[in-house]
Amino acid sequence: MYFNDVHILYYVAVAIIGLFVGEFVNWMNQRLPEYKNVFSKEFITEHKMNFKPNYILMLLTSFIYIALVYRFGIQNTIIANLDLIKFMILTPMLLSVFVIDYKSQIIPNRLNLTIFEIGIVFAFLYGLSDVAITINMLLGMLAGGGIFLLITVIGGIFYGKEAMGFGDVKLMGALGLFFGWMNIIMVAVMAFLLAAVISIIILVSRKKKADEYIPFGPFIVISAIIAIFVPTSLLLTTLFKIFTLGLYKG
Repeated sequence: MYFNDVHILYYVAVAIIGLFVGEFVNWMNQRLPEYKNVFSKEFITEHKMNFKPNYILMLLTSFIYIALVYRFGIQNTIIANLDLIKFMILTPMLLSVFVIDYKSQIIPNRLNLTIFEIGIVFAFLYGLSDVAITINMLLGMLAGGGIFLLITVIGGIFYGKEAMGFGDVKLMGALGLFFGWMNIIMVAVMAFLLAAVISIIILVSRKKKADEYIPFGPFIVISAIIAIFVPTSLLLTTLFKIFTLGLYKG
């Protein structure tokens, strides 16, 4: 990509925005697990009193925002920028899901509902220029939520307990609106692969027992971020090679 002074200003502006958004993620992570309103009348006062910046989250959000601008570029119209805007809005919510589920082993309904509502708005906006994209997004919602709901039901039948939390089911349904049916299936496959590898490592290192719960939300988040930046064709090829033990040459 060719860089000029204008491009550099874009990246600097986006980086600064990312720092503020990262701190907002930190605020959400403190409020949502306690079922408190993220925005309240005392928002400014409470934030000043409890201000403890999370520099890791701030820098990570800033880095992802810069990467998003590099990935999608900045176009001349709002419709052309929908992919960029969509994922810039989704990023802080994904990071919040990761942290909250990792620490508290829950994905707040309010967070899942917000992701779903924003996804519906974008499905409508895409439909203004291409109805096929909207249909793909709606199919993604059904595919993402459907796969995980099926796993949950099967787990309940054969093992007498949930194989997947309903927070994960709702999250995948909501994310399906952002990724479409094919990409959300790849997100699901990558999440299961990551979970399997990490779980084996944890069990071998004896940091957890076999019957202890390992939150699945972080694996969904990591897989979703990978799907944002890696082209669909490359993801498909890589997954085929993994499942065929390298025999696939496509």
